[in-house]
Amino acid sequence: MARNLLILSILLLFSALTASESDQYFSKKISPSSLGHKKEKLTHLHFYFHDIITAKNPTAVQVAEAAMTNTSSTLFGAVFIMDDPLTVAPELTSKMVGRAQGIYASASQSDLGLLMVLNFAFMEGKFNGSNLSVLGRNAALSGIREMPIVGGSGVFRFSRGYAQAKTHTFDIKTGNAVVEYNVYVFHY
Repeated sequence: MARNLLILSILLLFSALTASESDQYFSKKISPSSLGHKKEKLTHLHFYFHDIITAKNPTAVQVAEAAMTNTSSTLFGAVFIMDDPLTVAPELTSKMVGRAQGIYASASQSDLGLLMVLNFAFMEGKFNGSNLSVLGRNAALSGIREMPIVGGSGVFRFSRGYAQAKTHTFDIKTGNAVVEYNVYVFHY
């Protein structure tokens, strides 16, 4: 009886060890080619972002503010949701290639520093259905601002890079802006 119990214990232990190594895992190393990825490439995208706050159909709306927002020179605490068109030229009537969808918030008490959390959702050509994700600080009154590309989906899966923003036009009365973007992104 003791011998059978010992053999049974050894078999159960062996089964548990082989099952845990072959059938279950938390992580394992794989090669990019196993996901269909080939050579990494660098792509440059150029487009214009239209942030329209005051119009019959705004593309950005304020959804929250702090008690002090209206007395702050930087609108500290203001939070906006956006669904801004991305076009090939500064004119809103030019060809639309995608939308900037996300949130921006005034996060600085000393200058106009915006926290940008957004996706560039592309709707044209070989990038149709693909997204790039931006998370960073936009010093909106600076000449050229740089924000990191932290990822993407579709064609831009596993992407990384940066976006440079440069204000093309800004209407101080309405708050509406057109911003030129140059995006440099590594992807497969």
